[in-house]
Amino acid sequence: MGKGAHDKADSNAIARIREVATGIYESISKRKQPRLKIPLRALSNVKYDEKEGYFELQNKNKTRTLTASTVKTFAQTMRMMALSKELVEQSDIATKREIYYVSKNWGDARFDDQPESDNTMDDIEAMLRINREQIGFIPEEKGGDVAGKLIVIDKDSDTGKEIKIDCTQMGSGAYSIPISVEHLRFETSAKFVLAIETAGMFQRLVKHNYWKTANCILISMGGVPTRACRRFIRRLNEELKIAVYGFVDGDFYGWTNIYRTLKVGSGNAAHINRYFCVPDARLFGITAQDIIDYKLPTHPLKEVDVKRGKDALKNDPFIQRYPEWQRAIQLMLKLGKRAEQQALAQHGLNYVISNYLPDKLKNPKTWLP
Repeated sequence: MGKGAHDKADSNAIARIREVATGIYESISKRKQPRLKIPLRALSNVKYDEKEGYFELQNKNKTRTLTASTVKTFAQTMRMMALSKELVEQSDIATKREIYYVSKNWGDARFDDQPESDNTMDDIEAMLRINREQIGFIPEEKGGDVAGKLIVIDKDSDTGKEIKIDCTQMGSGAYSIPISVEHLRFETSAKFVLAIETAGMFQRLVKHNYWKTANCILISMGGVPTRACRRFIRRLNEELKIAVYGFVDGDFYGWTNIYRTLKVGSGNAAHINRYFCVPDARLFGITAQDIIDYKLPTHPLKEVDVKRGKDALKNDPFIQRYPEWQRAIQLMLKLGKRAEQQALAQHGLNYVISNYLPDKLKNPKTWLP
């Protein structure tokens, strides 16, 4: 995204903050109780439309009215919005942790702990319908690691000079996705992106240059992918028309938390899913059928695993849309077992490269939507 696009986004963020603040001022001027209407961020308030391809918010809201009992949370919301406006105007940023400590200067409006400030930040993001990176708030965690057939075009922060980063030239390391990726541009001849759950599996594929054999881009999600990681993958998919395949552990957490967040987003962040998810992603594995077909060593499902699987069948709009996913979850519940990516090592440390991934690439019918 160029400077003009950044300026437009900044202006929009400030305009939305002013709009909310003006509404509160006008209510007070009319001697009415000011209110903040905030979308309910939960799976119960989202819908999944296959045409759109991501979780979208429905119409349930919570209203924060200024009363004696809510004066602190109301003040905290207003102070954080004021801080956001200041950050955008000064082209500055603040991490979630820094914001918590900044609030220690807010007197009685200070936050007692970080989860409290994080929740207020998420409420503001949902209320403004602007992702928090655009209002100056950034996460602590890094974005993810990248190796393979990709050139990332960045800029020197001091000179503005273009920098080309070749992800095939990282040796035994990898390119780290920055917290903000909007300014980046890309060049690639890769056929697909392989989004990998575990750092260990990513390192094995990098060590043996799997990206060269398969002509692909390898990205380590490191568990549930960060927003920067998802946005990076989304931009590759959308702008360069590259297929995206998920490769996660064969368990309900890998499927319904990690992969589903990559593909359709989450209920908690439904107000910005359209920027961060990859609607046409497909899941390679590990599938429940893989456990059988590849005779993988397994672990028994724990009570929490069974609950997660049953909850997905009952409450997840994405799972409810696809019979393939329902059958996969039912099969795993029937097996009573789960398998990790590394279980493929029973057949040899590099079996994943020599057999598993080539087999999966040849058989799209074994993939899940």
